[in-house]
Amino acid sequence: MRRKHKLAKTVLIPAQKQILASNIQFYNHLTDTDKLYFEDKIEQFLDDVRIEGVGLELTDTDRIMVAASAVIPIFGFKDWTYRNVTNVLLYPDTFNKDFEFEGEAGEGRNIMGMVGSGYMNGQMILSRAALTKGFSKNSGKENTGIHEFVHLLDKADGATDGVPEGFLEHEYVEPWVKMMHQEIHKIEEGHSDINPYATTNEAEFLAVVSEYFFTKPEQFQTKHPELYDMLSKVFGQDPSKKS
Repeated sequence: MRRKHKLAKTVLIPAQKQILASNIQFYNHLTDTDKLYFEDKIEQFLDDVRIEGVGLELTDTDRIMVAASAVIPIFGFKDWTYRNVTNVLLYPDTFNKDFEFEGEAGEGRNIMGMVGSGYMNGQMILSRAALTKGFSKNSGKENTGIHEFVHLLDKADGATDGVPEGFLEHEYVEPWVKMMHQEIHKIEEGHSDINPYATTNEAEFLAVVSEYFFTKPEQFQTKHPELYDMLSKVFGQDPSKKS
C-alpha cells in the first residue's frame, strides 16, 4: 500500500473493475484478497507505463487488457515491476516489420505483437485485434498480450533466449533447456498440440508455451505435465488450481 499513498495516480474506478470481471478470466478465478492485489498491480502498471493508440481511439478496455497481459505473468512476484518497457503502442490490427499497418493488404502485415529493440528499445507494439481475441472465449491456447510480456520477462536477464534465468533456480536451467529442445523436436515431428510457432527459436518457445500455460492450464498440465511443473517454478504460480 506504500506505493498507493506515495503516487496515488491511478486508482481503478468501479467501471474499470467491471471491465476486469467481464474480460479477464484469470482475475475471476482469484480469491477476493488476490483480486485486490491484482487490481493494485494493474494500477501500478498503469502508473509506470504509457499506453498509446496509433490509428485508433484508446478505450478503458484496451488499457485494462494491456495491463492484465502484463500482470498475469508477474502475479507470483510480489515486488517485481517491468523495467524494460516504458510505452505500449496499440495498433488497430496486424502490422509489418516496418511497423506499418495501413496500405495494401498482405504486404508482410502479419505481426500481432513485438517487443522493440535498438531505437525502439523500451517500446512494445500490440495489435488491438489480437489483444482482444486473446481474452475472448474463442482464444484457444493463444494470448498475444501475455506472449509479448513473457518476452520482456525473458529479456530481463539481458538475453531474450527462452531461459528466464532471473526466475528459474540455477539447478533447473539445464533441465529446462533439454525439455525445450525435446518438445521442439516433437512439434516438428507433428507429435505435439503446441503451436508450431514455438519452433521458431527458444525465446518463441517460452512465450508460446506460457500463453498455453495461462489460458488453458488444466489442458496444458494434462498434456504436458513436466513443462507445466517447470513453468510453475518459473512464474511462481499454479493456475490449474484457480481454474
